[in-house]
Amino acid sequence: MAKLIVISAPSGAGKTSIVHYLLKSIPELSFSVSACSREKRANEINGKDYYFLEVEVFKNKIKSCDFLEWEEVYKDQFYGTLRSEIERISSAGKVAVFDVDVVGGLNIKKEYGQDCLSIFIMPPSIKILKERLCSRGSESKESLQVRLSNAEKELSRNKEFDKVILNDDFDIACDEANQAVEKFINS
Repeated sequence: MAKLIVISAPSGAGKTSIVHYLLKSIPELSFSVSACSREKRANEINGKDYYFLEVEVFKNKIKSCDFLEWEEVYKDQFYGTLRSEIERISSAGKVAVFDVDVVGGLNIKKEYGQDCLSIFIMPPSIKILKERLCSRGSESKESLQVRLSNAEKELSRNKEFDKVILNDDFDIACDEANQAVEKFINS
């Protein structure tokens, strides 16, 4: 069975930056592209950033069990991981790395067990998480509140992951993630 790496965290904790670091540092890794039903943004590329699917297409893929995990984040706004991504990556002789939310990460871990290393990226505090989200400049007051409310729930689940990495110092967090992934791949 293929080995998988799941990186999860609340929004703003730094998981995407750490995933980018790992992809540059470890040649055996390949990024698993998620699918979504939202509109493509101007700078996004289908098949690289996401697989952009119409809502009905997404729902049909759910019915036919094409997703390893999926979630309806808002009404008719779905995100998920296609099983075909794991096949694509493993057939290329690579290890799939996932940048997914906490629920999605735990669902992947549940299905793959010991063949999946699950890493939770822990922000130093809710206050710093809020500062990071605000500094992005992409959040309305309402979406910021939703993200912070979700973050509190997600933080409470960190012990369900194989490894928790505190992202207080980015270089140290990257180094810890790199060591954990290398050890897992080579075991």
